[in-house]
Amino acid sequence: MKAIMVMFDSLNRHMLPNYGCEWTHAPNFKRLGEKTVAFEQCYAGSLPCMPARRELHTGRYNFLHRSWGPIEPFDNSMPEILKQNGVYTHLVTDHQHYWEDGGATYHPRYSSFEMVRGQEGDPWKGHVKNPEIPETETPEPFVSSNMFRQDIVNRSYLESEENHPQAVTFSLGMKFIEKNKDEDNWFLQLETFDPHEPFFAYQHYKDLYPHEYKGKHFDWPPYYFVQESEEVVEHGKYEYAALLSMCDNYLGRVMDMMDEHDMWKDTMLIVNTDHGYLLGEHGWWSKSVMPIYDEIAHTPLFVWDPRLKIKGERRQSIVQTVDLAPTLLEFFGVALPDNMDGKPLRQVIESDQPIRETALFGFHGGHVNITDGKYSYMRSPVSPENKPLFEYTLMPTHMRQLFSPGELQNIEIQEPFSFTKGCQTMKTHAGGGFVNAFQYGSKLFDLTTDPEQKEEIEDPEIELMLIKKMAEQMRKNDAPKEQFVRLGIPEDGIMTIEELMKQKEVIRKAEQIGILEEHQWDRAAQNQIRALLNITPELARQDLLKKFEEFIVVSNINKVSAESVEKFIDVSLQNDEKEKAKYFIGLAGRTS
Repeated sequence: MKAIMVMFDSLNRHMLPNYGCEWTHAPNFKRLGEKTVAFEQCYAGSLPCMPARRELHTGRYNFLHRSWGPIEPFDNSMPEILKQNGVYTHLVTDHQHYWEDGGATYHPRYSSFEMVRGQEGDPWKGHVKNPEIPETETPEPFVSSNMFRQDIVNRSYLESEENHPQAVTFSLGMKFIEKNKDEDNWFLQLETFDPHEPFFAYQHYKDLYPHEYKGKHFDWPPYYFVQESEEVVEHGKYEYAALLSMCDNYLGRVMDMMDEHDMWKDTMLIVNTDHGYLLGEHGWWSKSVMPIYDEIAHTPLFVWDPRLKIKGERRQSIVQTVDLAPTLLEFFGVALPDNMDGKPLRQVIESDQPIRETALFGFHGGHVNITDGKYSYMRSPVSPENKPLFEYTLMPTHMRQLFSPGELQNIEIQEPFSFTKGCQTMKTHAGGGFVNAFQYGSKLFDLTTDPEQKEEIEDPEIELMLIKKMAEQMRKNDAPKEQFVRLGIPEDGIMTIEELMKQKEVIRKAEQIGILEEHQWDRAAQNQIRALLNITPELARQDLLKKFEEFIVVSNINKVSAESVEKFIDVSLQNDEKEKAKYFIGLAGRTS
């Protein structure tokens, strides 16, 4: 038996014809739907990139214990388990996070691997002289970042499509298939970074989406709320669509090869992604800094299982990224290790028999989210400090750097979790940040009547039902006890309506800043002041609050609004501090 996984990054379900999009050009995705089983209720688990890939290896949720990080010494890695059981595993990828500090332990788990350089801000080609930066709609401080600069450098080497990292990745993947098509017992993970931003595609793909655009260059939306004009937003969608069509082209080449060599008879095909992406929906770009709306969490998934030979059908049962590792292990006849959250997809493919009632998903330190397919519930922390919150790891790395010495001072030793194979771990305080899920509050949506999640609903009974299911999934994952405290839910998940309503009142009081209590405050302004405090050294925070209070009183302001916070920044901060502060308060001012 053989298996091929074609994995995309930030592949939007709602931009595919298989899921109702009528304007994108993706004929090979249509063809894929005819050759596989398409899943209607697939959800991400841990977000974003490397947390999702840790789930892909381990079949376990990552986000309750750890933020972005590598494979841990105690982790069960699916490709490594296959390798140890006589299945040759090969990774070919241009996903540049694999060769950063926070991802550097993933690729050695395979029998062999090939890395393709040049995506996004991958520090690939060295230019001492600064490149010419095009005029762009992408705002500061993104344009001034080294990543943006490096991307301009990288693109100068990619004038021909055959040199594009995605094209090279698929070429290498298909060479592996051609070389090994007559061999048995192998798994290929062919993984491209696209259609992740920046949306760099070639003109013939852009020509599929003719439109009039008079703005500046724009194919790299910021991780921020939408500030651009409607014309720019629409152009950004077309740029994403062009890159999606490029992905479609190369997906088609893999299917052509499977057709040519009659590989459907003995080769599993999985086409998947880590998460979706916001292209202006809900007033947001990208992911990571906002509530996890359906456009981010609800993902496409296609599977062909040659044992079952079911194609052109759809499945309604809830499945997740954590189910892919056990699916591949089961396919190759390898026993599943203990403590996997995921389940093999075979019974879902065969008869749509459910393997889970709910899907749990989130970012470390953000909302903990749950859906049962009918409702979607985003549970925020109950305190403005978003504490207690810790990282549990034996591999102290962030995305692109090691933990700092300051982070490693005063660490505690955590007794083993159920999945750490008897290993103790380091317990360190999780880093603070200006993006705090508390600012958005808990949110409940009815997906059957409001699939676009435009109107929150208030229904304590449904909220309590989902809190109970959330706690059940967290206990099953051996979630740290402080996660229950942070979210304000009991470990058994049982609360009364009275307790829930009392808690909501406590949260409303906790939103208050503690100064100017006789003034009326906008919720956005409260969040912005918290953001200013987060980026202010601890010893200077009380002085900042005193200055703000004096400013409001002297200015004779009766209602504290986002506008008054911005005026305070203009008159009170040094010029070199203003841009950073305005960036942070702009983001913090969003409450939805």
